[in-house]
Amino acid sequence: MAIDQDIVAAKASEAISKGSKSFALASLLFRPRMKRHAHMLYAWCRYCDDVVDGQNLGFSTPTPDGQPHVPSASDLAYLREQTHRAMTGGTVIEPAFLALQTVTEDTGMPEKHALELLHGFEMDVADRSYETLADTLEYGYHVAGVVGVMMAIIMGVAPDDQDTLDRASDLGIAFQLTNICRDIIDDARIGRVYLPADWLREAGVEPTPEAVLDTDNREAVWTVALRLLDEADRYYRSSGPGVRRLPIRAGFAVAAARGVYRDIGRVVRKNGTAAWDERARTSRRRKLALAGLGCLQGATSKSQFFRKLPPRPALLWTRPVT
Repeated sequence: MAIDQDIVAAKASEAISKGSKSFALASLLFRPRMKRHAHMLYAWCRYCDDVVDGQNLGFSTPTPDGQPHVPSASDLAYLREQTHRAMTGGTVIEPAFLALQTVTEDTGMPEKHALELLHGFEMDVADRSYETLADTLEYGYHVAGVVGVMMAIIMGVAPDDQDTLDRASDLGIAFQLTNICRDIIDDARIGRVYLPADWLREAGVEPTPEAVLDTDNREAVWTVALRLLDEADRYYRSSGPGVRRLPIRAGFAVAAARGVYRDIGRVVRKNGTAAWDERARTSRRRKLALAGLGCLQGATSKSQFFRKLPPRPALLWTRPVT
């Protein structure tokens, strides 16, 4: 039976409008086909995240017995099986997998990238600990860096253009490190610590949710957050030259998002130990200013499109390429 593309696209647009207003806003700069694919990819990512977390578009849904949802290996097995079917031309029914199938067929998206994202969900299901910065960066890649890679392919980057995809991965990792620093206390409240455990110990804090939540440790935790934000800045800087390899409107959107998101780190730095009293945000006026600056930077980058990308900075964590 033929897939009704209009229905799949409508479902994907509905998911993004309800689940991520920021993503929906950024995608307004995309050309129609690219925006359609971006919405479809988002719908699949959101659906997988919701299955693992027992949510609906990011909001908790009660289980039949009223207890919190506990993610399981069977959830991941289901997602892997359906994702494999979608990306190899098999029969799928769920709109999110139909959306992924369309993206795969239209862009040549390699299956390995989708499976890498599912591995990131598995890391949370397994309650993996993050002993070193490399562990945290690996997690950042699997839950966000690889999404940057997939988005770059949707934007027209060739699946074998490893140099440009590395920069897309760097931007996703930078976003995730920023997320981690913004959400340290919220994550600890649900039993998760993504800060490198060895950094916390160096600061005199045990790498446990209880220790992170202890207000006596707030100053030390903030110093570790600053250290991770400095690391995020290395990946933001590395990602910048990749913008020139994107179509101009997509480049504007990415450059704008890069500037706005990076500013969240500035807010955490500015607020000090009060950084987690309320969620770190950038004001609407500042967002608009940063978005405009990002577009200007994107235009400057496009003028250098035919120049070879400079080498990635030394000692950055590198995504697996097979």
